[in-house]
Amino acid sequence: MYSVSVPDRLIESTRELLWERGYVGTSPRAIQQRAGAGQGSMYHHFSGKPDLALAAIGRTAEEMRAGVEEILDGPGTALERVSAYLRREREVLRGCPIGRLTQDPDVMADPALRRPVEETFAWLRDRLAAVLAEGRDRGELGAGLDPGATAATVVAVLQGGYVLARAAGSPEPFHQAVDGVLALLSRI
Repeated sequence: MYSVSVPDRLIESTRELLWERGYVGTSPRAIQQRAGAGQGSMYHHFSGKPDLALAAIGRTAEEMRAGVEEILDGPGTALERVSAYLRREREVLRGCPIGRLTQDPDVMADPALRRPVEETFAWLRDRLAAVLAEGRDRGELGAGLDPGATAATVVAVLQGGYVLARAAGSPEPFHQAVDGVLALLSRI
């Protein structure tokens, strides 16, 4: 029978709690309770909450990158692949697990915790810019397209869509934002 290791349970529990409650709201006790692990186990595997949070943020970032790569490396035109990424199934009302960390002052104040957040968004902008540049170079998108600026816009619309949806208590504003940016891209 396969069993999940204590470090993996601790990391997964921390990931969930960071997404739900943020860094300040994620106590070591809550992590241990959710993971079904004792204090000794937690501190045997991790030096403390910051170390565990860093592992959790890193895992979330890795999973996000893998999911994005799968879509953006898939078949279709640049616009079809960007559209597939923007329209993929998401828990819109929960927000982006990486984007939500930018609202957490403790994460943003700690360079070690902020680094994977910054790196993930920089990677996402670069990856989208590469797909958009490919589309421009193939003639699928207008020759005047600025891939970097457009990629930053796509990421900003996506993150802003989460905020609008959470504020409205409905995923509809998110979907409207995605529809809007895709309509703009299709006219370029």
